Amino acid sequence: MDNTTNSLNWFEIPATDIKRSKAFYQTIFDIEMEDMEMGEAQMAFFPWSSGSGKATGSLVQSENHKPSMEGSIVYLNANPNMDSVLARVEAAGGKILAPKMSIGEHGHIAFIMDTEGNNIGIHSVE
Repeated sequence: MDNTTNSLNWFEIPATDIKRSKAFYQTIFDIEMEDMEMGEAQMAFFPWSSGSGKATGSLVQSENHKPSMEGSIVYLNANPNMDSVLARVEAAGGKILAPKMSIGEHGHIAFIMDTEGNNIGIHSVE
């Protein structure tokens, strides 16, 4: 890895109920997610474009994926402004853990708990 590559290549957000988790993320980000099975794993992919070089990831339900409020935090892109995303979190079954806060010239962050019990960061420039 060097300064010309993404430090994040792929992420997986654990789910205990892939349908519930997919509905939550589709609702708060107003997106469509594609389903796939890989062996024993059920997955739902965040939007991506092959060959774009942009990092992306998926929701995953498997024996090896356990939702948690501890450990690494993934920050999802809510650009240009996260207000509309945060406005949909609780109605979609999640919880706002820390409201939108400034991180100076780098924009804003917030923390939510998804329907599976994961601590997820949200980031936007405004």
